[in-house]
Amino acid sequence: MPGKRRNKPSYTWDDNAVQGLRKHLGSTQGELADELGVRQQTVSEWETGVYQPTGASVKLLTIVAERSGFNYTVRQPSKPSGTSDETQGPEDAAP
Repeated sequence: MPGKRRNKPSYTWDDNAVQGLRKHLGSTQGELADELGVRQQTVSEWETGVYQPTGASVKLLTIVAERSGFNYTVRQPSKPSGTSDETQGPEDAAP
């Protein structure tokens, strides 16, 4: 139906995932910040766990990770109890 959007899963990126992606890319915090359109301080705060990426930053991190072949696992936020809280990235998914 026109106008309807599919619900895609929403993921959170924690400090280890952000730092792992940056190191995988061989980038400094400033270089990753430039690529994502955020400040270097923002990347630093993500990596130290002060803040977590939200909104468009989550989407951009996911796109960068997928395009670079970064093998990542990110948590899905606010899952009901009794369900898994981790989802593998596309590189880990079965063909």
